[in-house]
Amino acid sequence: MRTAPVTDSNLIRQIAAGDADALQQLFKRYERLVFSLAFRIVDETTVAEEVTLDVFLRIWQKADRYRAEKAQVKTWLVRITRNIAIDHLRRNNRRGLHAQVDWADSAYRELLPVAPSSEETVSANIRQESVVRAVASLPDNQQTALSMAYFKGYSHREIAQILNEPVGTVKTRIRLAMKKLRHLLHDET
Repeated sequence: MRTAPVTDSNLIRQIAAGDADALQQLFKRYERLVFSLAFRIVDETTVAEEVTLDVFLRIWQKADRYRAEKAQVKTWLVRITRNIAIDHLRRNNRRGLHAQVDWADSAYRELLPVAPSSEETVSANIRQESVVRAVASLPDNQQTALSMAYFKGYSHREIAQILNEPVGTVKTRIRLAMKKLRHLLHDET
């Protein structure tokens, strides 16, 4: 008889109770996602590996702080990964300037939360496709500014320096991109 897989939330509860096997299971489930996101931010394999290990160490140390009502485990992991990777960049005062997010890339789709039930999964997949299509419809300069702000963690001023454009232009691009996304995604609901 086959047993049902342990949910992510249950793994987190077990990790909070000190179960190292639960941490190993969570690592197996999300190692690739965490590494992929870390690499997109830091743009260096060894640093992304270090960030990945730091993420799971943080999970081990702080699993008791996870709140299921605030976010799915996958979303929580993505947030922790992004924060640790950006902290690493800031600590080392360097950025991976040439890495940009390809919004149609399947690796980006892994970053979007997926619901647990099959009906919710189908609905989440439809929403994911809508988001990817909406972002892909933005002008390239808006996509670039949005990806640098969200995935790379650059401030508006840093984006302006990198792109050699006024800060106001960068702010406007991000604001227009968000406004257009809200409009496009609202029309699809």
